Amino acid sequence: MSDLFDYKKEMSELRFTEIQKKALAEAAASAARTPAKRRRPVFRTALIAAAMAAVLVVGSSAAGILPSPAEIFTPLFGGAAAQTEVIGKIGHPIGASDTVNGITITADAIMGTEYNAVIVYTLSRDDGARFFPEGENLDSRMLVMGGFGGLGGIKGGSHGSSWFVDEDPEDDRIQYVEAVNMDYPVTKATVNATFYDLCYWKDGQAEPQALYTGRWYLRYEVDYEDCSIRLGGGETFSQDGLNFTIDEVSVSPIGFRVAYTADQEPVWSGAPSGRQAPQDSRESQRYLENVEILLTKTDGTVLDLSNSGGSISPKDGASVCTKGEVLTEILPLEDMASISVGGVTYEIPHD
Repeated sequence: MSDLFDYKKEMSELRFTEIQKKALAEAAASAARTPAKRRRPVFRTALIAAAMAAVLVVGSSAAGILPSPAEIFTPLFGGAAAQTEVIGKIGHPIGASDTVNGITITADAIMGTEYNAVIVYTLSRDDGARFFPEGENLDSRMLVMGGFGGLGGIKGGSHGSSWFVDEDPEDDRIQYVEAVNMDYPVTKATVNATFYDLCYWKDGQAEPQALYTGRWYLRYEVDYEDCSIRLGGGETFSQDGLNFTIDEVSVSPIGFRVAYTADQEPVWSGAPSGRQAPQDSRESQRYLENVEILLTKTDGTVLDLSNSGGSISPKDGASVCTKGEVLTEILPLEDMASISVGGVTYEIPHD
């Protein structure tokens, strides 16, 4: 097994094993029976004036004035006044786009921190016709698209989530949202996003069916000031036969990241790639899932972030571990009271 074990699957090209095909087909059938829910990632960000500046390098911008980040992110991640204020501070329009076979993909806006980012793309038909074919009541949850989106081309592993949003089934566009957590800082980087072949699953199908084919390329620079706050470092805790030292904890209105070091290396089974043996599952739980991370809001609400994605990097008898994620709604910093890692609690200062 690789020295770097990614707990969550990295964003990569669209390929499916037989097991994945079966799981996706089952998920499609389940989603078809489940009422639609909107995914809303949480963003915690210090309210600073200079937050994010994404500058287009390659790709054409849509004609006219770009929509504001508030217009793009607020319907997806919360509409309260405090949330909109955060978006206005940290979001930045992009405008990079590419058109292939009558379909344009545009990178609308980005917001993020040193290790977390959220990007919203719009897919639209150039002829202005209904995006989904007439007579096809397709569920946006059943869409899949190949390629390296997110922060493609940036060094290091990543994990995260992505989803499609179809606000109006009768119009000529849909949105694609990616929430990414990176192993390496992304405040200054070049994004090379590649997308290909938008497909959809139908109940009972063994393979996704092509809706629009093509390969789209977008390139742009992200260069923004990290607006997370950092807490602690050096604190220790023990569990599951391991001793942990907390290296760093950071929080922002859009996400969090923790880094800690375990005093042992995991013992992997050596199972073939793509198959997680029970032993490997137990080891990942000891180093990742079992490390409890709780975010407490000022109103007393506790958010359990323990199951966030992460990585394990063994070296010289120890293991450097990271966990982090974009949250499911924008959470202004003043609404956070504390965050705890493995039982060690850090109060969040309010300036």
